[in-house]
Amino acid sequence: MNKMPDKLKTVAAAPGVYMFKNQKEVILYVGKARVLRNRLRSYFNSSIKTDLRKTALVREAHDFTFIVTESEVEALALEANLIKQHRPKYNIILKDDKNYPYLKVTVTDKWPKIDVVRRVHNDGNVYTGPYVSSRSMREILDFVKKHFPLRTCNYRLESITRPCIDYQMGFCSAPCVGLISKDEYMEYVKEVIEFLNGKRQTLLDKLTEKMVFLSDSLQYEAAAKYRDKIKAIATAWEMQKVVDVNFADMDVLGLYHTGTEGLINVFFVRNGCLTGVKDFYIKDIGGVSVKELISTFIQQFYNKDIYPPSEIVVNERPEHRETLMKWLKKKRGTVVKITVPKDDKKLNLLKMANENAATSFKLRQGSSDAYILDELSYRLKLSKTPVSIGAFDISTISGSESVGAFIFWQNGGFRKEFYRHLKIQTVTGIDDYSMMRETFERTAKNLNQNFPELVIIDGGRGQLEAAIKALHDLSTYNILNLNETIVISIAKKPDRAFFHDKTRKPLNIEDGLPSSLFLKRIRDEVHRFAITYHKKLRAKRVIESPLEKITGISKKRRIALLKHFDGITSIRNATVEEISQIDGFNKKLAEIVLKGLQKVTDLV
Repeated sequence: MNKMPDKLKTVAAAPGVYMFKNQKEVILYVGKARVLRNRLRSYFNSSIKTDLRKTALVREAHDFTFIVTESEVEALALEANLIKQHRPKYNIILKDDKNYPYLKVTVTDKWPKIDVVRRVHNDGNVYTGPYVSSRSMREILDFVKKHFPLRTCNYRLESITRPCIDYQMGFCSAPCVGLISKDEYMEYVKEVIEFLNGKRQTLLDKLTEKMVFLSDSLQYEAAAKYRDKIKAIATAWEMQKVVDVNFADMDVLGLYHTGTEGLINVFFVRNGCLTGVKDFYIKDIGGVSVKELISTFIQQFYNKDIYPPSEIVVNERPEHRETLMKWLKKKRGTVVKITVPKDDKKLNLLKMANENAATSFKLRQGSSDAYILDELSYRLKLSKTPVSIGAFDISTISGSESVGAFIFWQNGGFRKEFYRHLKIQTVTGIDDYSMMRETFERTAKNLNQNFPELVIIDGGRGQLEAAIKALHDLSTYNILNLNETIVISIAKKPDRAFFHDKTRKPLNIEDGLPSSLFLKRIRDEVHRFAITYHKKLRAKRVIESPLEKITGISKKRRIALLKHFDGITSIRNATVEEISQIDGFNKKLAEIVLKGLQKVTDLV
């Protein structure tokens, strides 16, 4: 430790990366510097005593090493890679290591197709993304496949002699065997790119023009197909949250922190639409400034195979802003701006991201703010703000070990004393609706006066109707008051809320609003609770020995059998003579064991 100040004489006055190590050569911290010698000297000045983080680092460090680079930008890239590789103790570490998917239209191919990729290249092809939710990306891919008949195969087209099943199903136009002209096929390619890039009016105007032409030409069947496509595209776009059609691609970094831990909420805006929202929880940030925190996040997040947008909106100018922008430009191929917004629209978007960060952080801690409930009441059109919220879910696999679950939220947190789980008793086989009805009825009777004001059903309209029927029955018998309980359901793909009133459109909760995050949090909690109980029952059933069901075979004898043989299968394949040789057994008991095993299912 005392040798480190002397080693400073060997440090170059050049840009580079430095690493502090402990006595076991474990890397404790990785940093970059425009001038290595000056930066490392700063760690041994008396002024660092006010920086508890640096003081602790120097106290634990035994040695340091450094790598000289050509430029500060090169140092930044190297630092990011070393942090990702070694995950040092004193660096802020971004826990999310996921690479998000992109959709790639291979316009450089003779017959372009659409692919899912994890990395963007400057190869002349068209990329859209990143898609924060793989599920939503798959839904878009399925939509494109259904409405734009591009090929999806990886075959060598010159070797194909007849169209595949995708053509028969209407999912491909079979360019491989010449069933579509090049011009017509490329028109589909242009439409797909316009759809993926959110060029709404351009695409709809073009399709409408084709529909009218076909209709005027008395080709009514072909015109009807275009009509259906236009309607489907319009419906798909209705689910997207339009931020501002004038916005280009940008990521908005909302931030909330307590001084020791925090959360960054990223709004992914592409072509004026909010395409995704993602939370990144960060701990151990004591003594780290907001500028350093934002700089570190940008460096680690875009060091992955994430294609940077043209603009990154932040609360404060990060440290090394100019260096970061040069580094991002190299990754993107064009200029990337890191800006603190001044105009109202971007300021409002950043404010929303900050609010979402605060909400997500508090929900993570099990608390919530009153304004979330007010927003929820407004969006659900409730007559009053609910004080208590409950949620139901069922879990089953092929009708086996089916369970129901209920969770309860009140006054900013989950109330575990009101959680309930139960085994389904009245339903055999696969009948989700009847299972939901049984769960609702039995739980309501058990809770009685503690039943919540707002009830959330994990499922679609069918599960919602089953719960409503149960509510009506319970109201008839004065167990519940029909007018005091509101029931909605939350379905997936995409996440949306259904109402009992079928005239009301489903409420999109993929928009990242605080109330949407709150609904998802409650839905996810009841799903977790149901799955946990279901797995517990399945595990209990699996480890339960079939020997326990055989009368006359004591625990001591069961243990002796299992010690002698490898398992139930080995016992079943044994002979009477082999079993009767074990201590405590005779031929009669051996015959009882073998006959008993023939009657029970081997669950091991």
